[in-house]
Amino acid sequence: MTFTIWIAFFAAACVIAVSPGSGAVLSMSHGLSYGVRKTTGTIIGLQAGLLLILAIAGAGVGSILMASEMAFSVVKTVGALYLMYLGISQWRAKVEVADNAGQAVAQSVLPSWKKRFLTGFFTNATNPKGIIFMVAVLPQFISPDARLLPQLLILGVTMCMVDLVVMHSYAFAASRMQRYFRDPRLLKKQNRFFGGILIAIGAALFFVKRNSAS
Repeated sequence: MTFTIWIAFFAAACVIAVSPGSGAVLSMSHGLSYGVRKTTGTIIGLQAGLLLILAIAGAGVGSILMASEMAFSVVKTVGALYLMYLGISQWRAKVEVADNAGQAVAQSVLPSWKKRFLTGFFTNATNPKGIIFMVAVLPQFISPDARLLPQLLILGVTMCMVDLVVMHSYAFAASRMQRYFRDPRLLKKQNRFFGGILIAIGAALFFVKRNSAS
């Protein structure tokens, strides 16, 4: 892999990472609810999901999914339903009121690190748009004259490093707004706002077609 090809992939990874999607919505939601540090588990899960999709595309399974209408429909449906499930969970998320120096402060109930990780992982791993991107775009940056595994490792590390920075940036920006959501009613509205977005993204996935990659 030449440096020019790597730079081109780096630029593409930046554009894809910055583009709003389910991962960005999840990072902002958790950043606003739990703060940046506690959102790291979610973001690491997102990267694990990205790596899984990259491995699937690299192994050629992604091409099979793209070629089979039934296989792609199954993946698409699972991904859509999972995002809608996340949205409903966010919509119904419990709000607890803690005592802070004699003042009542609302805060979202913090899930375990494992649950945050798995939420991030399944959000990306079940995203059919991610499969489309990997299968359609990834081969453009792989040289047929070089070994596949080292190239996939370089692209995977590059993609995850870019996405880690971008998702943490989204979480940080959202966390700056935490002090404005100390009222239980506002926190419930925040949960319903992000929950509604996740439900909408999930519903939109039902309209994703295999030929979107062309």
